[in-house]
Amino acid sequence: MTGSSSRRVLLVEDEMMIAMMLEDMLIDLGHSVVGIAPSLKTALHLAGSETFDVAILDINLAGERSFPVAHLLRERGLPFLFSTGYGSAGLEDPFGAVMTLKKPYQIDDLARAVDQIVAD
Repeated sequence: MTGSSSRRVLLVEDEMMIAMMLEDMLIDLGHSVVGIAPSLKTALHLAGSETFDVAILDINLAGERSFPVAHLLRERGLPFLFSTGYGSAGLEDPFGAVMTLKKPYQIDDLARAVDQIVAD
């Protein structure tokens, strides 16, 4: 495990193959995945009801944007990052400064990002 401690992670990702790959990376890093949300509706439900340390949000969920989930996470005081093929160019206010992992990324990038946002 690269990180200093195990984290419970919520994944918001509509592409199942990417979600499975990301889940495998997180497990390899010693983290656990509390849920995978493939849609905005499911993401909002899990983000509002589950207990976790950090969330990783894809911006585009089958044509819907995940920013309502980001707003909910901010209200709950939970750290999150965006994982997207758009990079930071796909962000909108007030999320322009939120950490963004540009797809595709490597496990070391993921490890650093999770450690950094949990430490902030």
